[in-house]
Amino acid sequence: MRSKNPIKERGKQKGNKRLGNLMACLQSPKKNKLVDMIYSSKSPAKDYSRSAHSSRSDEIEHQLDVGNIEEAESSLRESGSLNYEEARALLGRYEYQKGNIEAALHVFEGIDIATITPKVRITLGSKGDTRKQRSRSFATLPMSVRTVSLILEAILLKAKSLQVLGRYKEAAQSCAVVLDIVESSLPTGLPEDFAADCKMHETLNNSVELLPELWKLVDSPREVIFSYRRALLHKWNLDTETTAKIQKEFAVYLLYSGGDAFPPNLRFQMDRSYVPKNNMEEAILLLMILLRKISLKKIEWDPTILDHLSYALSICGGLSALATELVQLLPGVIKRNDRYHSLALCHYGEGDELGALNLWRKVLKSGDDSDNIQALLMASKICGQNSNYVEGTEYALRALENVKGTCDARAGVASSLLGISLSAHSKSNVTDSERAKIQSESLLSLETAGKMTKLSDPGIIYQLSLENAEQRKLDAALYYAKLLLKLEGGSNIVTWILVARILSAKKRFYDAETIINAALDQTGKWDQGELLRTKAKLQIAQGQLKSTIKTYTELLAVLQVRSKSFGSENNLLEDAVNWNKSLEMDAWHNLAFVYISLLQWRDAEICLSKSKAIKQHSASRWHATGVLFEAKGFNTEALRAFEIALDEDPKHVPSLVSMAVVLKQVDGPSLPVVRSFLTEALRLDRMNSSAWYNLGLLYKDQGITLAREAADCFEAATMLEETAPVEPFR
Repeated sequence: MRSKNPIKERGKQKGNKRLGNLMACLQSPKKNKLVDMIYSSKSPAKDYSRSAHSSRSDEIEHQLDVGNIEEAESSLRESGSLNYEEARALLGRYEYQKGNIEAALHVFEGIDIATITPKVRITLGSKGDTRKQRSRSFATLPMSVRTVSLILEAILLKAKSLQVLGRYKEAAQSCAVVLDIVESSLPTGLPEDFAADCKMHETLNNSVELLPELWKLVDSPREVIFSYRRALLHKWNLDTETTAKIQKEFAVYLLYSGGDAFPPNLRFQMDRSYVPKNNMEEAILLLMILLRKISLKKIEWDPTILDHLSYALSICGGLSALATELVQLLPGVIKRNDRYHSLALCHYGEGDELGALNLWRKVLKSGDDSDNIQALLMASKICGQNSNYVEGTEYALRALENVKGTCDARAGVASSLLGISLSAHSKSNVTDSERAKIQSESLLSLETAGKMTKLSDPGIIYQLSLENAEQRKLDAALYYAKLLLKLEGGSNIVTWILVARILSAKKRFYDAETIINAALDQTGKWDQGELLRTKAKLQIAQGQLKSTIKTYTELLAVLQVRSKSFGSENNLLEDAVNWNKSLEMDAWHNLAFVYISLLQWRDAEICLSKSKAIKQHSASRWHATGVLFEAKGFNTEALRAFEIALDEDPKHVPSLVSMAVVLKQVDGPSLPVVRSFLTEALRLDRMNSSAWYNLGLLYKDQGITLAREAADCFEAATMLEETAPVEPFR
């Protein structure tokens, strides 16, 4: 078929003709039959006079670089200046630059690397040893530096050619040859003046950067890591930017490759120097070095470095270290509000919610970032978890205003946080009418969030179920809880427990226990702690005390095995250890209450002693001790125990109620004192049926004048008791 572009075709034919002329020139008998040598991989590598050919080869190299075949042909006719290796290196480079990858590879494969490597090493070694430079003249070297540069470049281009052809392992092995030759020739590193040969230095830089990437394509993690460490530990005279680039790429690989790196074997490490023990520590070390370079203004600011470091330190419990790094960054490296926001996230991750909230308050106070969506949502979330922080509703409303019409998912989150903040606000000191209004608005916001997300967000559905349950709208709460259980596929223990608590509030204890048993069947032993605790309380509600003791025994066995498995202290496990201890103490206290109800004083005392061994100061333990004294008839000792409990935690509601009950039985204290304990308990927990009931008894004892108040208290106590779960919904 005739070409559609005759001009382009003629140009191509002309270029081929010129290349043919060059090859014909090389075929001349006067030129030692170089073409036979080039296309025969077994031809001997002949050496030529170094002094005569160096400048001529430079000239021909330049002519081939610019594609001027005619000038290269003319130069070759004038003088036989090229040896075998240089000819192959130059022609191979030309083929590679023109995109003839297979032809270039064929030319490069004809270079006998094993034969010429000793000569290359001698030349490079003399360049690195100043004494040899003085003792040897240039004429005595087996190769010129220019020839060495061409050969190293040819090996690199061979690796790139193999990469293009998909032969990644061979490409990596070829690329490694360049570094092996230079490293063995200059074991102490490249001399400072090595960069004078710009072409050779460029070849080395490219080889150092390319080798890890090739091993990634081979999927050989060990070789990738070795290549990166080799690049960073050997003295290659890399510039600061290139070194930083390699450090960052290595850190990213260590973080996200999914494998465990073998510890580095640093031959040149100093005594007491820090050696990373795993890939996470090594990645963090590299990223911190990069941050220090940024602080010293050696490299430009790269926000992804901080992102990677934040990820690394957050998953290994090092957010306090990240906060320190953020504080040490020089002013102007990152914006002040960005620094505050990142520091707030660090404090929040470390459990310092108040510190985080104060920093977000600074971000949201004024300026361009006063409507920072993430800061608004996080601040609202913290306020929603504590009724003392009243501005949570304001933050949520501002977030809603800013996401309006942009993203339903974010608007749904903002609306749900508004509902949570309103719910928290309803628990503060407000009138009953205000509380009812706020609770209605809270539920409406959560329902709106559910509609925005089409009931696909598990967090929003959970809050919907929880808020309905707390407002004793149990049918709606059960509907959302079952919907959530189906959405999550039964994978979340918290949802199973919520369903069981709602069923217990409906007095369907058998169904609730069936739900817990189903959850236990789908849960591993180590994760059954909370489920077993709920099961025990359901058995108490059904009067199955012997079964309760058996369940608590099983729970304690699981917790003790978990405690031993945690081993030495570890920041990653600190929260888990604390939660395990809290659950174990709660189990001992509840088991003590069971023994108290069975009048088994000694067993109850043993349980309390076990709790004391876990934590010396505990309001719950002192409350249980007071209940034990009260059951024995020792009211004075009971009062003392309740006082200590309130000293430990002034907001411990069970101790406030028990204190009021015992004080009422003891002659002497005035009724206002008793009433103050009960009203304080109700201020802290409006849903406490025991507090309402005892307040009703107090009003009843004061005669007809407070009969109406007593009736209201009894009514509230009865309603709450009829819908009370075996455990608080939250």
